[in-house]
Amino acid sequence: MVDISDRRGNIFVRMNLRSTLSVVLSSFTLLATAQCPSGESEVTIEVITDNYGYETYWELLPSGSPCGTGTIFSGGNALVGCNGAGAENQPNGGYPSNATITEGPWCLTNDAQYDIFWADDWGDNGASFNVIVNGNTIEQFVGLGATDVFTFTVNAGTPLDLTIHQSRVPLFTPAGRPVTITGDLRSLGTTTVTSMDLNYSINGGTPVVMNMTGLSITPFSYYTYSHDLPWIPAQAGNVEVAVWASNLNGQADEVPANDVATTQVRVLEPIPQIIDLYLSGEPVIETIADDDHDLLVPRDLDFHPDPDRNELWVINKDVENTGGSTVRFFGPGESDMTFQWQRDPNAWHFMSLPSGIAFADNNNFSTCPGVFDANHNGAPPFTGISLWNSDPAVYAQPGFGPLGSHIDMVHANPNCQGIAHESWNRFWVVDGYNGDITMNDFRMDHGPGMDFHDDAFIRRYRDFSISKDPNDHIVSHTVLDKNTGWLYVVDHGGQRVLRMDINTGEVSGPGADAFTVFEPYDEYSIVSGYTWEVVANTGLIEPAGIEVIGDRLLVSDHATGEIIIYDIAASGFPELGRIATGNAGIMGITVGPDGHIWYVNATLHQLGRIAPETGVGIAETIAPAVFNVFPNPADDRLYLPLSADIDPATNIELIDMTGRSIAVHRAAELHRGLDLGALANGSYTLRTIDRDMVRTARFVVKH
Repeated sequence: MVDISDRRGNIFVRMNLRSTLSVVLSSFTLLATAQCPSGESEVTIEVITDNYGYETYWELLPSGSPCGTGTIFSGGNALVGCNGAGAENQPNGGYPSNATITEGPWCLTNDAQYDIFWADDWGDNGASFNVIVNGNTIEQFVGLGATDVFTFTVNAGTPLDLTIHQSRVPLFTPAGRPVTITGDLRSLGTTTVTSMDLNYSINGGTPVVMNMTGLSITPFSYYTYSHDLPWIPAQAGNVEVAVWASNLNGQADEVPANDVATTQVRVLEPIPQIIDLYLSGEPVIETIADDDHDLLVPRDLDFHPDPDRNELWVINKDVENTGGSTVRFFGPGESDMTFQWQRDPNAWHFMSLPSGIAFADNNNFSTCPGVFDANHNGAPPFTGISLWNSDPAVYAQPGFGPLGSHIDMVHANPNCQGIAHESWNRFWVVDGYNGDITMNDFRMDHGPGMDFHDDAFIRRYRDFSISKDPNDHIVSHTVLDKNTGWLYVVDHGGQRVLRMDINTGEVSGPGADAFTVFEPYDEYSIVSGYTWEVVANTGLIEPAGIEVIGDRLLVSDHATGEIIIYDIAASGFPELGRIATGNAGIMGITVGPDGHIWYVNATLHQLGRIAPETGVGIAETIAPAVFNVFPNPADDRLYLPLSADIDPATNIELIDMTGRSIAVHRAAELHRGLDLGALANGSYTLRTIDRDMVRTARFVVKH
């Protein structure tokens, strides 16, 4: 889906290639095998065009032959030709739009390889191709970008062949947090898969197996998998996670070479929870950067999850027509700190008046445009969150395609107010125009500067409403507690903070009844009946930024310059105290890797850091604020590892989901295993006074 309207003066809509291919396959009638000579097979190729069929040109070639040399067949618009990829000549002629054209048949040599050369005039994705041998589809190719060469072998196809199309195992995750092994499989075989085993292993260890039956993975279709047993990394370090499918219909996968997807994961030390130290003494407030560091109305900030990069990113509001910008701080707060200001060439559309930034666990990040219409035409509100790659060789660099360096976008959230990351390319958004919460999952990105957005999943949550700043300046941020699934949301206009459980609710209808759909997404739906409640609705004037760490919630007040601290483990979510920064204008806040609080002030164009009064030497004098228990989730028994460095005689308090203390146990009991049989399913907290700090562990009971 093309994002901007300067190409032909219209908003462009691209077909959903995956859905179209599925329809083509289900309705395909097998061709009668032609009388090809011995050693050859009948080959036909279906070409499926998008909204701009005239942009496509392709050739069938012996493998390795360049376009125009030894051509067996050429199709599409000859005016594009071999050298017209991305030329933007917009020539007339060739194929019709949104059509399926069958070319051939040809008698081609068995087991020989052939190439499909493909070019798109505009360079923004184009046709797809089905290769059919003796009536059976053996390959599918989708043209992305400007040009490509697809290679296929003439044969009868492989009956059973599943590959991991995308593994969404995080590249960075803290120790102790459960990781769901999820992603997409693709069938490359000619037989429907009805059962399989889904496997994963850690550092080549014993596979964790999930048997799956009742499936219907048809040839060349995609299947989203999710293993029912999460992986809980026990300690910090580098880990290899391998994922694969096996035992397909009770048989071995016939192409083992493409079975296994491996991910190198960096398991991080959990962020220390030292927020209670801010409640006594006089916190130390420092200005780390200002407009001399190219801060121009900064509204949000986030740390890159890779500790080796040691980067803090700040996003500037700037002005609508040029779009926002980012400032990347290297070694933030250190004596040798440096910075880099950047603006993408197409920020006027993809990052216009941004209100938020959130890093993912895979080196990507997403930004939240606060503009109503990213095309700046007044209407319709063709706006939504954008996805970016933080690789310095990609982000804000020219030359990738007609649409800057962004790697994906969805147009469903005008006047976006805040954004929070969940997993991989999935984000939660405060929609200022519609006044609701939206889950946007980009799934597979389309690559830098391209425009295929149709594979996204979008779900709108509107059982409660959010009111934005009528002047479109002060943000209404959101943050996800990934340990519990509670999404905390600032309702700026309502002067309150809400939270909703993202693991509750049911799809109740299509999203079209809530908002105009500009693109044919894989899913666009409404969710209702989810659990939500008010966390705070007193003592807030202009709530803006929000952060969660352990059982503490932090909210910034733009009007007063304060950061308010709440206890979200206790009944009624009591306010514990306030940190006065001394200046109004504060917006985004976050807790850094060292447990310190960072914030931006949009009025003063500043980046600030807050440390407790006893900040010097904290790491040496105070024990870690969290400890780990296993398994998590747990069924019948819960264990405290001996490596937790907790005295066996220490009392440990068990707290339920409402914040009520329900039992006290000795650490020695947890070493032997705590019986969970009497506990209902849900989230629980263990809390101990260990030396001079409260230490906590969260776990989930799932019988």
